[in-house]
Amino acid sequence: QAQTLARPEARTPVHVRVETRIGVAILDVHDGRGGRAVVVRRSGGRRSCRGECERERMRGLRRAMHARLAAVLPIDEFRVCDHDDAAQCGCRKPAPGMLTDAAAAWGIDLAASVLVGDRWRDVEAGRRAGCRTVFIDYGYAERQPDAPDASVRSLAEAAEWILALRYH
Repeated sequence: QAQTLARPEARTPVHVRVETRIGVAILDVHDGRGGRAVVVRRSGGRRSCRGECERERMRGLRRAMHARLAAVLPIDEFRVCDHDDAAQCGCRKPAPGMLTDAAAAWGIDLAASVLVGDRWRDVEAGRRAGCRTVFIDYGYAERQPDAPDASVRSLAEAAEWILALRYH
């Protein structure tokens, strides 16, 4: 079975797989309804910001992963925050900066958008930006998000929730 787009095991380009339902959901929203698909993510935090891993090596891996995804999905843009929490920047989730900047650049109506994430920071950034939010619960032993619009167990389930929302 293929790994989903956002599973924690997908750490290198060779591990990235896209499930059919996810691709269908992105294609439907992007092409069929004129929507945009923008991926916003934070880097590995301290590892990539404080030199425990080589910054260029991490950027190269990230570029390769993004290229692999963009080859099979209509993703308009990838945005990444390389700062750590100490920087207190506006782009590091849970701050909504990457979302609001992407919305301004692409003409995205955040109130009509859905943010899908597997961490409380993702859901909180989406909430602060005014998006609907879907939390993918992979069972991480960490803080849970406050009141996402939907909670699911996989990215495929999130895609189904979005499709149901779009067709009602």
